[in-house]
Amino acid sequence: MRALLTPEIAPRTGIVLLKPGSDLLHLFRNRVLVCTPTPDMEDLPSGRINDGTQPLLDETSLEPFFSHERVIKAAGGMNALAAFVRTFECCQLHDAKTWHHHEYTLLETEIGLVSLCYSHDNELRENGIPLSVENIAKSNMALWIIRTASYELGLTGEHHLTLPELCWWASLNDVIDLISEAPARRVLRMPKDKAGTGTLKESFIAPERLATEVIQDAALVVKKIISLHADPESPESFMKRPKRKRWESTTYTRWVKSQKCACCGTQADDPHHIIGHGQGGMGTKAHDLFVIPLCRAHHDELHRDMKAFEEKFGSQIELLFRFLDHAIAVGVIGTDKK
Repeated sequence: MRALLTPEIAPRTGIVLLKPGSDLLHLFRNRVLVCTPTPDMEDLPSGRINDGTQPLLDETSLEPFFSHERVIKAAGGMNALAAFVRTFECCQLHDAKTWHHHEYTLLETEIGLVSLCYSHDNELRENGIPLSVENIAKSNMALWIIRTASYELGLTGEHHLTLPELCWWASLNDVIDLISEAPARRVLRMPKDKAGTGTLKESFIAPERLATEVIQDAALVVKKIISLHADPESPESFMKRPKRKRWESTTYTRWVKSQKCACCGTQADDPHHIIGHGQGGMGTKAHDLFVIPLCRAHHDELHRDMKAFEEKFGSQIELLFRFLDHAIAVGVIGTDKK
């Protein structure tokens, strides 16, 4: 068992005081090993921490990420999780006072899976699953995702996975948008987000992009995953009056937003959907494929007077053709992406 505690030092007497709480008192019945915490533990609250060697297991801000169904699917699904937990071959209810059956099984909880002996499995199925067992299942889920990410990144199973490495794996598996604000700020080395208190002049307000937006835009530059597939025999193509379908891809529009403005070459602010030219009418918003990157000034200028804009910068169709040519040439759009 390991714990992270804050000491109170009495320098004149040479005594250090610790307040572990009733749950951790038994930890001090024997000699204990004392060591300094690593830098990645500085944000953790005092109390018990995981017994393993993966520091990310203690990151409470990552719990929603580890439990999300998209992340579970990216790591291989519940069958892969079950195969991982079976390798424990032990009862995870470590209680020396009770008898353990020599055969083991898996108990499914709302959060994940736990390895139990037959006797404890029957006991919990009859009496209900306590919170402590749910926490074990949550830890199993997180450890499985960490081990899977390490393996897919070509690292050893005992590698101490870092937060930037986890974000890299999330980017490759298109789940980077599930990383919450707090860990995203740490990866980008941004200061902690502090809520403003008291009165503040409007001139002192400095707008700042969310760390999650920055990290998602950076991931799009690394992983370009837009796919288009042709289906010459789609059911709608045989209908006399097929219902119009609109192609949508937030992944593509986020990437477009991260490019340079098609007019001035500065950083774009918006993915502009083509208007006019048969697009953008009532109920006919252009497909997400028909977008060009524009800065806020030129985007507002276009919507203010489309005719004047096209006389100055050229037809939107020409701008779209050039940008689509660029997107295909750099591999953002392709039919072989997966």
